[in-house]
Amino acid sequence: MEYNSTRSKLIIAEYGRNVQKMIEHAISVEDREKRNQLAKGIIRVMGQINPHLRDVADFTHKLWDHLFIISEFKLDVDSPYPIPTEEILNIKPEQVPYTYKKFAFRHYGRNIELMIEKATSMEESPAKERIIQLIANHLKKSYLTWNRDSVDDEVIVEHLNIMSKGQLKLNENFKFNSSFDILAKTKPPISKNKSSNNNPIKRNNPIKKNNNFPQAKRKEN
Repeated sequence: MEYNSTRSKLIIAEYGRNVQKMIEHAISVEDREKRNQLAKGIIRVMGQINPHLRDVADFTHKLWDHLFIISEFKLDVDSPYPIPTEEILNIKPEQVPYTYKKFAFRHYGRNIELMIEKATSMEESPAKERIIQLIANHLKKSYLTWNRDSVDDEVIVEHLNIMSKGQLKLNENFKFNSSFDILAKTKPPISKNKSSNNNPIKRNNPIKKNNNFPQAKRKEN
């Protein structure tokens, strides 16, 4: 009996042990023309084993690449596509650069910082004043997302001053939206309980008497 511990490692397990043995046999064949015929037959078998790959672009190209990978690039046959090499397969992808910037207050997020930067570059106008007010109320809304118990408006003013580096000032007459209104708008909708009218089973309906059965006569003393 042959155990898995004594067998060679499966290169691509999706194709199974038999396909790998077929490829190993093709490598050992000396006649190049016969190897080419075996390779084409193996490609057909690989396509039947994984029919879902037919929806992938360059389906046949992928099968040929897998053929050479399973053979550990030892199979010498004529391929209709460029033959991959082990060096290309082992090339590590380039590291994706991530822009990291220190947040003054993480719970407000990056977008609100961009909005503040945009507002600071605007000229003084009623539109800019309105935008500052909207930003201030949004800061309060974001703050309440993390702390729903209470929030001091002076704290929001201080945070706006820090994030804008003192360039955005609220009008002295400005009043924040109340915490109650903000929480009411951001509160998740409560699922309505099904009323008894929507319930197909009417529990309060009186039991109808069946006239087919005679009523028991009351015994008189």
